[in-house]
Amino acid sequence: MLLDVGDGHEIYWERYGDPGGKPAVVLHGGPGSGAIPWWRTLFDPATYHAVLFDQRGCGRSRPHAGAPTADLSANTTHHLIADIERLREHLGIERWLVLGGSWGSTLALAYAESHPERVTEMVLFAVATTTRREVEWLTRDIDLDAVGARLLDPDPAVHHKAAKEWCDWEAAHMGPSSRYDDPVFRLCFARLVTHYWRHAAWLEEGQLLRGLDRLHDIPGVLIHGRLDQSSLPAVPREIAQRWGELIVVEDEGHLAGPATEAQIRRALARSR
Repeated sequence: MLLDVGDGHEIYWERYGDPGGKPAVVLHGGPGSGAIPWWRTLFDPATYHAVLFDQRGCGRSRPHAGAPTADLSANTTHHLIADIERLREHLGIERWLVLGGSWGSTLALAYAESHPERVTEMVLFAVATTTRREVEWLTRDIDLDAVGARLLDPDPAVHHKAAKEWCDWEAAHMGPSSRYDDPVFRLCFARLVTHYWRHAAWLEEGQLLRGLDRLHDIPGVLIHGRLDQSSLPAVPREIAQRWGELIVVEDEGHLAGPATEAQIRRALARSR
């Protein structure tokens, strides 16, 4: 289903499980990867009422950031936080568990710190806060402004080549994905990732760490692969010093492998 969230945007949403079960919302990664069916498999449908949605500009939401003339001006962290609240209100949910991975963990922390009264528990994995420090550590010598300009160039030969190069780089440090074979997905994903990274998610440096005191009444689990090369390793440790339980998965990286999935399911089972 589509929900009008303003600014000319409609977000696609769906629900899974028992409508009378424990409410939960999924915040996917990327930005721009969309709420793929894998997320549903993490929940017990007999006990959870899980809500999945594609964030602005990606997946089945409209307009799509992979369109030739995409406008990203109304696509920021603050817009996404407002979308989450609008979806919660639309569904008549008072409070819900928040599950987020990678970029979704940044969005989850930003949402929960803005609306702690709406969050019952949090389960985060591949934990990141998208600060300039983290972005610079990951991208090193990449000129994100130049990449962003090429991705938004009106010439298809220019923006498709830039998207292919970006996704090849993503695959090199995170692992290959068949989704990168789709040129429309590549362009959407590359545009949104670089858009958010260039602006450090429109958050003040260290804002999410400073705001952790707002989560003191919210139980949290942080799951992080020791081999994760896409998230600064110090970040989940810094968070766990002030909030949440940190679980380190020894032999896995950024993408959720079997051991990480098992820890996510275990945390969700404890919360139900």
